[in-house]
Amino acid sequence: MAKEKNIKTNAVRIAETAKIDFEAINYESDGFMEGTAIAHKLGQPYAQTFKTLVTKGKPGQFFVFVVPVSDELDLKKAAKAVGEKSVEMLPVKDLLATTGYVRGGCSPIGMKKAFPTVIHKSAAEFDRIMFSDGRLGTQLKMSPNDLAMLINGKFEDITR
Repeated sequence: MAKEKNIKTNAVRIAETAKIDFEAINYESDGFMEGTAIAHKLGQPYAQTFKTLVTKGKPGQFFVFVVPVSDELDLKKAAKAVGEKSVEMLPVKDLLATTGYVRGGCSPIGMKKAFPTVIHKSAAEFDRIMFSDGRLGTQLKMSPNDLAMLINGKFEDITR
């Protein structure tokens, strides 16, 4: 396999600076792919492959949730986890301006601002989990505890 030059994303730079052990996994992408399709393409279990979802609460308040690709975020559990009455999904059209990332390439690491982040509790069951590195066509694999440390995240039950 020919060695291709990897473009470093914010997530990769942050993980390297923190001396976190991770693996970057590249795949062919010509646009947005569902997380389950990415997991399937890379031969990874759905339960160990996570997607990053961004929500909004009160005006100006944003929250990030990292959940298995085959699961749905429970907005009531999510709101409770961040101490809000309610949260709603951030419209896709606002994702880039809010996070610096595009749909399908949103990483919980290295957003424009550090938003409160909750990782589904199932992540803690694995040695390593996979999630977007911040661009289409690349995933990161790392310890869920290292991820939580990097983003000041916590583990909770936030899915249906």
